[in-house]
Amino acid sequence: MIRNLTEAELTEEGERLGQSLPPGAVLLFEGELGAGKTTFINAIARGLGVIRRATSPTYALVHRYHGRRGPVFHVDCYRLGAPDEARDLDWEGMMRDGDAILVEWPERAQDWVPPATARFRLHHLADPELRGVEAL
Repeated sequence: MIRNLTEAELTEEGERLGQSLPPGAVLLFEGELGAGKTTFINAIARGLGVIRRATSPTYALVHRYHGRRGPVFHVDCYRLGAPDEARDLDWEGMMRDGDAILVEWPERAQDWVPPATARFRLHHLADPELRGVEAL
């Protein structure tokens, strides 16, 4: 089921989700460019205690933030040319050290991405003020 949310509602839901995540959570985010993945991730990171604004790590692939319980990793696989390029992202280290791993474009890394705690697809909607959020 796709839920239609304003940006404020998406942010509020993301913060609540971040506050409720268990340590070691792996969340996957799918959706077209501009669908709201980074906005949702930024809110989740705030819920995990990240003070600095999470930005899309498209060029660096991985950003590490300091959360309340430990590191929060934001991974953006958009620029991967092939799934095997994800091998070099130190997934084991992120799993060992991280409080949470938030992954955009996980389908581009395929089997390299650790098993998901939760997976979401974000959608553009006819009303540009709304985003569709679907828990998969």
